[in-house]
Amino acid sequence: MEEQLNQLKAIIGEIYDLNAAKSLLGWDHQTYMPKGGVKDRSEQIATLSRLAHEKATSVEVGSLLDKLDTYSKQLNPDSNDACLLRQVRRIYDKENRIPASWITDFSKIITLGQSAWENAKRESNFSIFLPHLIEIIRMRQEYASFFQPYQHIYDPQLDDFEPGMTTLEVQEIFNPLRETQVEIVQRIAESSQVENKFLYQFFDEQKQWKFGVDVITELGFDWERGRQDRSIHPFTSGFGLGDVRITTRLDPNNLNPGLFGTLHECGHALYEQGIDPAIRRTPLATGVSSAVHESQSRFWENIIGRSLSFWQHYYPKLQQNFQSQLGGINLAAFYKGINIVKPSYIRIHADEATYNLHIMLRMDLEIALLEGSLAVKDLPEAWNAKMKSYLGVVPPDDARGVLQDIHWSGGLIGYFPTYALGNLVASQLWEKMEADIPTISEDIARGTFVSVLEWLRGNIHQHGSKYQPTDLIRRVIGEGINSRPYLQYLRRKYGEIYHIEF
Repeated sequence: MEEQLNQLKAIIGEIYDLNAAKSLLGWDHQTYMPKGGVKDRSEQIATLSRLAHEKATSVEVGSLLDKLDTYSKQLNPDSNDACLLRQVRRIYDKENRIPASWITDFSKIITLGQSAWENAKRESNFSIFLPHLIEIIRMRQEYASFFQPYQHIYDPQLDDFEPGMTTLEVQEIFNPLRETQVEIVQRIAESSQVENKFLYQFFDEQKQWKFGVDVITELGFDWERGRQDRSIHPFTSGFGLGDVRITTRLDPNNLNPGLFGTLHECGHALYEQGIDPAIRRTPLATGVSSAVHESQSRFWENIIGRSLSFWQHYYPKLQQNFQSQLGGINLAAFYKGINIVKPSYIRIHADEATYNLHIMLRMDLEIALLEGSLAVKDLPEAWNAKMKSYLGVVPPDDARGVLQDIHWSGGLIGYFPTYALGNLVASQLWEKMEADIPTISEDIARGTFVSVLEWLRGNIHQHGSKYQPTDLIRRVIGEGINSRPYLQYLRRKYGEIYHIEF
């Protein structure tokens, strides 16, 4: 069996290489590629997507999996080989439902769609993106048809990002959470408001960049195995355990996007950089799911990056960089300012108390689009109505409304719910971490993050995709995803900031 296992590993290594090359082309598309390269790039990515799909669904892979089936049952179920065989079987069975022609066509559509979205957002004109999104939704509906029977048309989309989770399970988590979060936001709105105008003035971009680089270096970002660049919408891409890249977006008139965007993407990168090298160049060598991945980025961005302990260490350094802007603002005022709760148009700028409402809005709209109860042409109007209902604000234009996120242009239908799920998991991990490391707040206040990173590496990062996401969470926390620690975290934190008893 050793020979067959090595043959299978050789093939999946080639598939990994093809997908890494495709991701590299996608990274370049969003960073340095000249605008004239869009059509050629769409063909290149389509070719690599087709080749990877053909290899992953080949008769040879199926035959090797069948021959190794009995052998896999004899292995320790937690061993790398047993986990690899389970994951490859899952991918093989799923990919074989998808025609290669669909993969090729979809790759072209989303590559062109991303460029159209960039133009549409720049012009704040949804009509530029409309025909592309119509095609993307049509193809995602077709994609769902490959996985019939299903309980809900959204299930196959969600499974791409959160394996094994269903639409009903997410809704059962979100429905009561939505009601409670609205109540929390309303209670805060009725209290004395926090001041944050000092964040909206001129902040030199180069100084912002350097400060962010210095911070994530101290958090543990490995510059020998990563880099940072700029993009319209921040993202993280990994092309191997030795090449994990992040991007950020700086605003010269607002400190928040660059500062917290850099922390967010660093959280993703630390996860990828912490995967066990023994599973490199396999489908195990990546984050186990989008929700777990988001738990890492939201953990570093919010639970660590917006904590008082964190800024006890870093605020004097930030003041030194921006003395004229922040020299007269004390730590307590700064801490409250970066944690202000105020409904806003933009998801990535949203505070912790309102953020999940942005996500639930998007999930509702995605489901309606797939079900056909909402026409794509009516999306801007539906978006604004949901914003009014959930957050009490209406975006003044498409750029700050329906066009603000890149995800739909890349075909990522079903991804958004994982952001909110990631918030819940992050709070669950923090609760467990506080119990395991009693000195954690003191460590952070000293600018020492070794204990935090080592805990995450040992419990989450090193495993990559060895286990199903729900299994991994239960191994670490002892329970599945639930909102109790998250709501407790919100009540405690914002109760102190706004002097409210929840």
